[in-house]
Amino acid sequence: MIRDACPTDTPAIAAIYNPYIADTTISFEEAPVSVDAMRERIAAVQAAGLPWLVCEGEDGAIGGYAYATPWRVRHAYRFSVETSVYLAHGNAGRGLGKALLARLLESLREKGCHLAIAGIAQPNEASVALHEKLGFVKVAHFGEVGFKFGRWLDVGYWELRLQAPTSSAPPGTAAPPSAASP
Repeated sequence: MIRDACPTDTPAIAAIYNPYIADTTISFEEAPVSVDAMRERIAAVQAAGLPWLVCEGEDGAIGGYAYATPWRVRHAYRFSVETSVYLAHGNAGRGLGKALLARLLESLREKGCHLAIAGIAQPNEASVALHEKLGFVKVAHFGEVGFKFGRWLDVGYWELRLQAPTSSAPPGTAAPPSAASP
């Protein structure tokens, strides 16, 4: 079952995430995230009106999570988000990541988001394959932008347009100024 995260999920979410910090270059964080800090992160995402989803098994265990954060802080970026998906150890290859990301994208479309961006530390063939299965296209590659475990790391960026291309402004926004102004 995929549902919105709630405060009682926070210890499980932190337990899923911290091994990515300690053992992989998938996350560029270098210190474990406390349960309290993770609770604050989840609350901030939800307060911004963005989804933080969990996949709960029949036994009640959280098998993974996905969320979106604002892409940048400047107001003009408000329709673009960065997506993240993390699975508990042993859950890769079972379709959970695809289900979580697909549901996240559906929720973002419903919220009127226009562009989803995924930053993927390289190499990470599984994450690249997951995103490309759902329509993401690689648009950038930055070399040696991170340094972890004694080595330089690259990050690739993939994007997915969530709404049909249009020349009109999103609902509730002012139209851009005319290019033919006097």
